[in-house]
Amino acid sequence: MSLKRRIALTLSIAFSLLFAMVMAVIYLSFNDFRRDEFKERFRQRLEFTTHFISKSKDFEEEAPVFFNENSDNILLNETILIFNSQKELIYSTIKDRNVTWDNTLLKELDEKKIIYTEKTVPEIYAALRNINGENYYILTSAFDTNGKSKLAFLKYLLIAAYVMSTLLIGFLSYYFMGKFLRPLEDLNQEISEVTAHKLTTQIPVRQSDDEINILAKSFNTMIGRLDDVFQSQKDFTASASHEIRTPITRMAFQLENLIKFEEHSPETLSSLKQIQRDIYQLSDLTNSLLLLTKFDKENIQSIYEEVRIDEVIFEAFEGVEKSYPALKMDFLISEDTSENALLTINGIQSLLVIVFINLFKNAAVYSDDTEMDVLITETNDHLTVDVISQGNTIPEEERSKLFEAFMRGNNSQNISGSGLGLRIVKRILEYHGARILYSSPSENLNKFSITFNK
Repeated sequence: MSLKRRIALTLSIAFSLLFAMVMAVIYLSFNDFRRDEFKERFRQRLEFTTHFISKSKDFEEEAPVFFNENSDNILLNETILIFNSQKELIYSTIKDRNVTWDNTLLKELDEKKIIYTEKTVPEIYAALRNINGENYYILTSAFDTNGKSKLAFLKYLLIAAYVMSTLLIGFLSYYFMGKFLRPLEDLNQEISEVTAHKLTTQIPVRQSDDEINILAKSFNTMIGRLDDVFQSQKDFTASASHEIRTPITRMAFQLENLIKFEEHSPETLSSLKQIQRDIYQLSDLTNSLLLLTKFDKENIQSIYEEVRIDEVIFEAFEGVEKSYPALKMDFLISEDTSENALLTINGIQSLLVIVFINLFKNAAVYSDDTEMDVLITETNDHLTVDVISQGNTIPEEERSKLFEAFMRGNNSQNISGSGLGLRIVKRILEYHGARILYSSPSENLNKFSITFNK
């Protein structure tokens, strides 16, 4: 989830919870107000009844007429029960059915004098009053239909307001977060365009002192330092490779002339040829480093050209054959390859030649019979080159580090080498969007598989 969405979601949840708490407080407060108002209405009705009893000369005869003329429309389905001091019912507004009541409520009135409960249906308000020297138990019950209908309406109104406000806050949060974070997105876009060959590109700095502007300034300072370091490293590699290549070429030429003399003993001739192989290896390494400094993974595709892979293979074999004349290659094209296959890929031929030179040298050095098979398989989507040779295989635990720099396995003991060959191979293939895998299909069989995308 993006930062903009996380912030918008967090704000939406925070405001939604806040609104929920506010609306819950409004609902509960209104419910308390409704209850207190209804309770006050009960109390006024009770006082009105008490006043009537105290002024009435013949309560039982005057009560029906009085309560019929003074019925409270607000107290829906109002019921009034009046008991004397002996807790005997002396009046009831219920005329059409049997009257029942809870004697425990009357006993409780002896202690509390006033009781109000909303847990029952209908709600009850009861009081014990002394009128003209005699105790009267007055019980009043009614439905607060009007108050509860208002409370229900308020509940639905608050729910609708909550849903609408949550959606509105979510939309506004996402919209304004997008506007607030737009400079950060622009900065990210500008940073993503910086590559190893564009370290001199400065990020535009706006006239403000916000954190994004400070970040842009810091990034410009950082890429300036990186450019200095990268340029120094690149200049050193190119200069060192170029300067080293000249004396190496002279040494190789002199060794070739020296080997042509026939006066050397077999031991001396063997040593001279070994030195010659080492010089060729050093020459190939410096050439590889020099070529790699000229290209960058970001822009290398712009200088791709169509390359025939079979020509690359034969050119590499000719280069290795100078150092290892005994090496033999069996060049094969798989039966799965169509007759119309062109055996072409897009890439840089000089770099691809280095790839196969390193693989062929490994086959020459580590194989038991200085022979190798090169198998090409081309499909509509891929072109695969397998380099297969007989010899000691690489242990399973060393294969994961096979393409790391300066990695040399147990099978390379007493064999000269830099440990950089396969690392350079992997890097060049990454530049070409290709991949390389090592496997051992059977005992004493080494197989390197290179797969190019068409």
